[in-house]
Amino acid sequence: MNAIVLDAPGHAVCRPVPEPSPSGDEILLDVRMVGLCGSDLNSFRGRNPLVTYPRIPGHEVSAVVAELNPAFPEWQPGTPVTLSPYSNCGGCAACLCNRPNACRHNQTLGVQRDGALTQRIAIPVGRLFRADLSLKQLCLVEPLTVGFHAVARGRVTPHDVVAVFGCGGVGLGAVAGAAFRGATVLAVDLDDSKLETARKAGARHLVNTARSDLHTRLADLTDGRGPDVIIEAVGLPETFRAAVEEVAFTGRVVYIGYAKEPVSYETRLFVQKELDILGSRNALPDDFLAVIRMLEAGRFPVDDAVTHIVPMAETPAILEEWSSDPARFTKIMIQVE
Repeated sequence: MNAIVLDAPGHAVCRPVPEPSPSGDEILLDVRMVGLCGSDLNSFRGRNPLVTYPRIPGHEVSAVVAELNPAFPEWQPGTPVTLSPYSNCGGCAACLCNRPNACRHNQTLGVQRDGALTQRIAIPVGRLFRADLSLKQLCLVEPLTVGFHAVARGRVTPHDVVAVFGCGGVGLGAVAGAAFRGATVLAVDLDDSKLETARKAGARHLVNTARSDLHTRLADLTDGRGPDVIIEAVGLPETFRAAVEEVAFTGRVVYIGYAKEPVSYETRLFVQKELDILGSRNALPDDFLAVIRMLEAGRFPVDDAVTHIVPMAETPAILEEWSSDPARFTKIMIQVE
């Protein structure tokens, strides 16, 4: 079978790899579509410190069951599935408090271990999810769960005003997740096309900070109080600080993005506002189920979110194009032959 292999930074190739041999608790899958995200781009560029080479990328997956495992007769061949790409050790502090998404020893498909950008893959049955969705929708489940998990961390309710900083793939999941819970969502970005997609995903108000002052717009939209919840999905020091500065008193700040340099804060605001400041990493099974319910309800603009679909053989070329001009691309999906 064929796979896309990153041999070294900046070099991807489609070549034969060994067929997987499922263990007793695994289901063999025929991969149909794989989405690419920013971590895959960083792996291609050599900027992901968790990746060693060679590495098969890919963790956003739609597939069908290839063969029956007699131990799990409910997973019949041909069943469409998506999957959780994370592993967990079961013994670290996070696992012991039932938060395996933050496992200290997590290994994500396509990052610390070979991923799904291949024709077949064997996955533990406990990491599979079935749904009445198209292959393209199934491929969007995992990236949307990251934003949904941030919304869950922020304890978002229908009474909340939620501002999401950044409307890329992860931020779009947070917009959709907060809207699906009934909150009033304010989408914040510099890009009008991303903001328009966020509107279709459920944002009530759009804030383009290239044309308007963030503080003034958020104050106007919240009667001067500030949002109850701010979810940061950009990863810049200025947006990390802005989240604390702009959130309401007794509000919640949820960080998904990583700032690539140290961030200096006015820590008085932490105490004076009595803020909950939360990190959000990966996703839990409940987040996958929530995203599936949203997609089954038709509450997400799938065609707007996916900008490029290419066959597997063209993956090396589109990775190079994406690396050269990332602004042209929102979501790339690879059709696996």
